[in-house]
Amino acid sequence: MKSGVTAAAWAEQQVTAVRDDPAGRLALMHRCYYGPFGKAPRHLPYRRAALSFMHWQLQRGVLSPASSERPGSPWWRAVNERILRDGCEAVALSGDLAGPASSRTVDYWMSFADYPTARTWYRAHNGSVVAAYLQHRDLAEAENEAERFFMNVVLCRVLYTHALVAAPRISLGWLRPLAPFLGDPRLGMTGIFLHLSRVLPNQYPLRGSVRYYLDAEHGFGRLVDYGMIVPRLQQLYEWSAHELAAPGLLDLVRDGAMTYAWSFDDRGVWRPPKSFILQIVQRALPSERRGRGRSERLTTSA
Repeated sequence: MKSGVTAAAWAEQQVTAVRDDPAGRLALMHRCYYGPFGKAPRHLPYRRAALSFMHWQLQRGVLSPASSERPGSPWWRAVNERILRDGCEAVALSGDLAGPASSRTVDYWMSFADYPTARTWYRAHNGSVVAAYLQHRDLAEAENEAERFFMNVVLCRVLYTHALVAAPRISLGWLRPLAPFLGDPRLGMTGIFLHLSRVLPNQYPLRGSVRYYLDAEHGFGRLVDYGMIVPRLQQLYEWSAHELAAPGLLDLVRDGAMTYAWSFDDRGVWRPPKSFILQIVQRALPSERRGRGRSERLTTSA
């Protein structure tokens, strides 16, 4: 790293260098988990979840430059850049380049660098994701309906996996002892919540309607979304807004319906389909009672 360059400027240089190189983006994220000195054994296991999801983005082509034969998504590219930039800046600060951190999300990455745990990783990663969602809502509005639908699905799933680790009672009720294992980003189990390749084709933009993709969703994914996440959606977003110090997140949900670049009038897509199995799951894993104190809901960690 060059001395005399601020950490934020160095991070911007790294991101700019790979902006139109999807494979370069992947390599840059990979390098971030090695830290400033190329050796960070406690941090490396956490790259699994981040790289897995990024591989899926590469396969879909959403990170392709605007100049390519099949241009990628301005929104997906911007969200990915925010994660890369925050991670690079934290690496630079750890390598003694000048600060201070340019944002709260970089501070979260610094906390992960200092104390790598599942909870600090999720706070850093999801903090960057949420910040990017809020910053680039205008780009999201320009995407087609199916893409905007899945933006909401991705967001609620990454928030839910965070809650599995940091707020097990909210996320899994009486089965909370299993929650940290299911949500640990170092393990392959997180893929059951974040994997969308069985629903979405590896192409961009999406060609089908929202109803087409809903009908194509495999059974387990439907159980996750409608049986486990949607019934506790409002609580999940409230807890996440507090955990990430991102009050703007509360503008992306309304009365249990997701509203990121999505009209509340079209909230019917979030209503669970009629299913005997779904009813069993919802009864077996009821959401937390709303009567509990707000402070307790927001700070639940066991």
